[in-house]
Amino acid sequence: MNMAVHTPKTSDEQIEDEIQRKSKTAPRITPADIEAAIERAYYFTAAEGVFGAAIERTMNAGGVIAWGDEEAPHSATKLLTFCVLVLRNGFTVTGESACASPENFDAEIGRKIARQNAVAKIWPLEGYLLKQHLHDGPTERSDLGADFDPTASAHERLHGGK
Repeated sequence: MNMAVHTPKTSDEQIEDEIQRKSKTAPRITPADIEAAIERAYYFTAAEGVFGAAIERTMNAGGVIAWGDEEAPHSATKLLTFCVLVLRNGFTVTGESACASPENFDAEIGRKIARQNAVAKIWPLEGYLLKQHLHDGPTERSDLGADFDPTASAHERLHGGK
């Protein structure tokens, strides 16, 4: 029995489909360009961040973790999820997801929402980069050089290579 799972398209992918159906061919940033700009993703809750910071402080001081009442993570920090995306150029963007009701907390959903919020911050960065490239770019086709590939994506043109 084939139990293939259908993954619904994101709103970004749906918009890209519409752009393609309408034959819009001018340079633009695509969802694939955004994903290609991401080198690595890290996910953690605020509670995990508090523990990590405490461990690092303790290791640096050569001691043992001892929580004071005001240092121990608040239970609400378990409901706040962070996503840190490291882009290919080393720049980082963050996204967050906060759950109001502990009963509704789901780590996987929190990570998805945090990533979606982080990815939303990449669009204006890549858009600015493309606009600057178009502004500064060559005005004549002869200036494009032998390496110019008119089929390359915006990400490939901006960041080099395929």
